[in-house]
Amino acid sequence: MQEQLREDADGAILFDAAASPQVGSDWFVPDYWRGRGALRSQTGGRGGVQLIATPAGECVLRHYRRGGMVAALMGDRYLWRGADATRCFAEFRLLAEIARLGLPGPAPVAARYRRHGLFYRADLITRCIADAQTLAECLAAGRLDAELARATGALVARFHRAGIWHADLNAHNVLVTSTGLHLIDFDRGRLRAPAEGWRLANLQRLHRSLVKLGAGAWGEAAFRETIWTPLIEAYEATFGA
Repeated sequence: MQEQLREDADGAILFDAAASPQVGSDWFVPDYWRGRGALRSQTGGRGGVQLIATPAGECVLRHYRRGGMVAALMGDRYLWRGADATRCFAEFRLLAEIARLGLPGPAPVAARYRRHGLFYRADLITRCIADAQTLAECLAAGRLDAELARATGALVARFHRAGIWHADLNAHNVLVTSTGLHLIDFDRGRLRAPAEGWRLANLQRLHRSLVKLGAGAWGEAAFRETIWTPLIEAYEATFGA
């Protein structure tokens, strides 16, 4: 990682010069990639993401958008509190730390904010994790078994042991590939001392996600025996290792 900052009249771009020194404002404009035949859309998240073929390889371009009731009022605008406090710069740097620790997350390529008075808008580019399915998709396809549950528990424990708090740990943010599992979407995530309270709250959020997505239809006993107990056992074994 060779972090560099490029500022202009509207905002700034934070990027990994080792990945590509060519990053400019055009990289954050879907039409730029569309005009080069290097863009295809993928639904997901609040506004979806764009898959782009860049000189740094295949990447994911994500525009930050608000969710919930505040989205109707603020849309994609965030209150300006300084460059280092922008959602995109904070996530870029957290992802860089995740990569430095050797944890399986998306590698950051570039982040940009554009300031408009008291507000700003933001974007993030990360490397694409190829040939992946979400844990939610695995559940829907009947592929979530005890083995995959154990792998999920071990994955979460590795991040928690390093003090990485995920603000929205759910089955859509766990990616499953042929070579292993990854965590994605670290917007609002941060480093914390690995206290029991937030770790358990993170796990309960994942539990609610799995139940909501259909695992609860198996019945509580079957869900616990097949999925949740193996997941927690692997989590505890990995966290305490």
